[in-house]
Amino acid sequence: MPVSSTRIWRARAGGVLTQFAILVPLLIAAGHVVLFTAWTAWVSFTRSTLMPDYAWVGLRNYRAVMRTDNLHIAYVNLVIFGVGSVLLTAALGLLLAILLDQRVRAENALRTIFLYPLAVSFVVTGTVWSWLLNPGLGIQKMVQSLGWTGFHFDWLVQPDKAIYTLIIAAAWQGTGFAMALFLSGLRSVNADLLKAAQIDGAGPLRTYWRVVLPTMWPTVITVLVILLAGAIKTFDLVRALTGGGPGISTMLPALVVYDFMFQRGELGRGSAAAVLMLLSLVVVLAPYGLYMRWLRRRRARA
Repeated sequence: MPVSSTRIWRARAGGVLTQFAILVPLLIAAGHVVLFTAWTAWVSFTRSTLMPDYAWVGLRNYRAVMRTDNLHIAYVNLVIFGVGSVLLTAALGLLLAILLDQRVRAENALRTIFLYPLAVSFVVTGTVWSWLLNPGLGIQKMVQSLGWTGFHFDWLVQPDKAIYTLIIAAAWQGTGFAMALFLSGLRSVNADLLKAAQIDGAGPLRTYWRVVLPTMWPTVITVLVILLAGAIKTFDLVRALTGGGPGISTMLPALVVYDFMFQRGELGRGSAAAVLMLLSLVVVLAPYGLYMRWLRRRRARA
């Protein structure tokens, strides 16, 4: 066999093996997700309790779950937590991205510092912030020990304010991620547009508001959707930081699923709560998918 033919054969074989090594794990993972999602949806219509029981009960589990105070409070909290954490994280991320876009010194070091919280698990984040926000040993105690005895920062133990501690912790962890995406969007803006704005006499604030942000609007939408999808699925953070308390004041949908399935032993109702949470994700992701499809078609026609 000629040398050139041998090389071509080896290159093709290497390409096939590479695709095989990538596709097989992806197909297995996708299969697990699809199968377990379908199984959860099926169980939500059955009489399952501690163990699966496939006797059909229709929508009884959904009606029972939707009548509970836990679910109502969880979705009210989800609106507060989702809107608050997404807007705060995006705003801080955009601000840091704009500052780094000024070609500051030690930019690589600053990017690493800002991205570091993203490498920390939500459990660690929740645990650390539970220490910091604990009135007996955190920020409040430290400030009072400095002489400001009237200072109070006890949101963690106040039912009407505890949800905002989750927003603070989530923003701390997610700001670096938002910054990275916004910075890539800023760096992709056409330099000619910026020069034209400068020639027209636009100041920095007006340039970013009228030129830069409209240009990187798809990046802004992507960041908001990813953050909102993450907020809907939040479990580790609230479990470690507040445990859903005080009482059930910081309950989120993922904790409702956990409560039904693993604490009450009601598999059918827990599966119904999980399907409702999945539908919440679909409400967020479906419009985003349609928007991205419309954007691709628009760019193809341009």
